[in-house]
Amino acid sequence: MSKSSRELKAEMDDAAVAQGRAELVEWERTQPDNYYQTDSHLRNVLRCYWGDEKLALHAERLSGFGGSAATVIDRAVRRSNIAENLPRMDRFTGPGERTEDLYQSEDHYIAGRHIYGSGAMSAYEQPGSNLLALALFYLSSYNGESGHNCPLACTAGVIKTLQFAAGESLKAKYLPRLLDPNYDTLFHGAQFLTEVQGGSDVGANSTRAVPLESPAGAWLINGEKWFCSNVTADLALITARPVGSSSGTRGLGLFLVPRRLDDGSPNGLHIRRLKDKLGTKSLATAEVDFRDAVAWMIGEPGRGFLHAMEYVINTSRLYNAVGSAAAARRAYVVAWTYANQRRAFGHAIADFSLVAETLAEMRCITMALTSGSLYLAHLRDEIEQGHVDETGSAFFRLAVNLNKYRTSISGTDVIRRGIEVLGGNGAMENFSVLPRLLRDSVIFEAWEGAHNTLLAQSVRDLQRHRLHEPFCQRMAEWFGSLDNQEELGAPGLAQVASLRNELDELLALDERIANLRMKPLADRMMWLFYIACMARENEFEQRQGTVTCKRQVIDFLWGKFIEPERKQDLEFYLKRITDIADSI
Repeated sequence: MSKSSRELKAEMDDAAVAQGRAELVEWERTQPDNYYQTDSHLRNVLRCYWGDEKLALHAERLSGFGGSAATVIDRAVRRSNIAENLPRMDRFTGPGERTEDLYQSEDHYIAGRHIYGSGAMSAYEQPGSNLLALALFYLSSYNGESGHNCPLACTAGVIKTLQFAAGESLKAKYLPRLLDPNYDTLFHGAQFLTEVQGGSDVGANSTRAVPLESPAGAWLINGEKWFCSNVTADLALITARPVGSSSGTRGLGLFLVPRRLDDGSPNGLHIRRLKDKLGTKSLATAEVDFRDAVAWMIGEPGRGFLHAMEYVINTSRLYNAVGSAAAARRAYVVAWTYANQRRAFGHAIADFSLVAETLAEMRCITMALTSGSLYLAHLRDEIEQGHVDETGSAFFRLAVNLNKYRTSISGTDVIRRGIEVLGGNGAMENFSVLPRLLRDSVIFEAWEGAHNTLLAQSVRDLQRHRLHEPFCQRMAEWFGSLDNQEELGAPGLAQVASLRNELDELLALDERIANLRMKPLADRMMWLFYIACMARENEFEQRQGTVTCKRQVIDFLWGKFIEPERKQDLEFYLKRITDIADSI
């Protein structure tokens, strides 16, 4: 008996549905199983700064962790971000003993064991390991904040503060545990700086510190902190005002507060409530009251805020930037694989020119953020090893702030464009990681200095210390040393000269007016910085015989952010974006 036309139509419809679902299943199957091995740009940047021999020395660790991050950690982080697995208060034992603890899911601990087990913190035992630690952090941050990446940044800040500013007794007592890669025995750190009345105005902080007669060097802390991420950290760095000290930031001290006393009892830290955040939900952030908490001052009195900025905030801003770059990279990978698997009107959607343009823009911006942030990690290694003069240190001071500003904005933009490529599926929390990455990225924008705070701080640094001069000097040296002077070197030098003149004009302006002028100038500074970093990498790669699309990426960024092309050869432009979006 022959089938009716209605039955045939139903069968065809069922086949189309099955084919569409099969394409999505295949898309999931095409996700990388090793973030390091599939990220050629990361490997090329590391080779540029390390050379082949040092890269080979670290390659096994990076590749091993890249595999773990893409598999077991990714799965654990997805599960730990399900609503019923998010952290919750668990302040007392059954008999009623106060613990000030939290419930965390088993998946949270699975992810932590692998992340810390990578050596992302133990790397700091060897001087000059910022780039290695941040390369590992980059791979971890493919999974967003994951409940552990903010603590990694905070722990790195505690390690650096102890290494460079603490006394020998504190170093001996705490550094081995902070550098321990065993998640079940290590210490992890936090930074509790913000107070409800202060926010970015740290000088308004009112938490008090009173010296104790015994034990020698100990202080009692009383007050409250408003944003305490990684609230159950074993060690927290906080700012507090010693009794009798002056007002403002100059009167603040920097203190190390253990979560527990040596006998194991809670150390005067009371969790008031957990924050219900937009993103980074598997990371416990709380409000905390300190009631006679025992603490130890780090460094000399009167330099607490300076130590906090140099070792804590600058560290976190660099971590924040690397995390933004990695989340953007994950968004590009998700969008690229989807666009090449998903079909519409008989074609993979990656074949449509507007989708190709979106993918190309995502890739170019992501590569730029990665290049700039990893260069700053390399520069910090050079600074800490004494290989950089005052000009280089001044360059870092300005660039690390503006890079945090620009990477956090651009990271969010790239993730949002990835959601756009996935269409309606992109908005579904149970379809891909992109909604979670977007929510995390918005938090990245606020952490470690909101955009306006960073721009205002940069203006103060320009007007008081003329930090734009070492910045422009370095950019001029880089563009001036390029082999390709006609096409990139000379135009770059012209842009730097123009930028320096405009920054010079800020010196004589009222600070409020200068702040309004700073934002577009800061954007140009950063895009020139990113292009210069990539141009130097490109020449290194060419000498190595490595074939990449980096020169096309540079041209794309130049045409979009430095000298927007009003009219362009659209056929040539289409070929450029198609070539850039040809692979992950």
